[in-house]
Amino acid sequence: MNVSASMSAPAVSVDGTTTIGEAARLMDIHGVGCLVVTEGEVLRGIVTDRDIAVRAMAPGLDRDEPVAEVMTTPTVTVDVADDIHAAYRTFRNSGVRRLPVLDGQRVVGMLTVDDLLMDVFRRVADLLGPIAWSVLEEPPGPQDEIGPHTRMDGKSPPASRGS
Repeated sequence: MNVSASMSAPAVSVDGTTTIGEAARLMDIHGVGCLVVTEGEVLRGIVTDRDIAVRAMAPGLDRDEPVAEVMTTPTVTVDVADDIHAAYRTFRNSGVRRLPVLDGQRVVGMLTVDDLLMDVFRRVADLLGPIAWSVLEEPPGPQDEIGPHTRMDGKSPPASRGS
């Protein structure tokens, strides 16, 4: 499976002159934790919610400063045609949580650790779905060994006082 199957597209992008305040507003509007910083279609960096908190707000930068002041560069990326396993390795080796996805020099999407987590979840669900169904639809063992009034530890339940 390729990166393109799990990425979000398009990535939300800004240019380096966008203010820190506007970048934060755009992240909020789009429900994303990062923006790619581009010049035309060429990737120049990435600015994350953490960059804004740690590199801008904590040291007291003005919200009108450009994102170019706090963006991360160079940017770790993956190619749209890369195998998803290459993306797993890139995340593991780089320690980043978000990867811009490139097609040549052009940003075509964003891949996050959360995207890969959802991929893993879908794979596990696909694998375990039939097993879970059979467990829910079938009794845990032969009825003569485990009946409706037999506890799982093999002991009989206490007798009812009304019988």
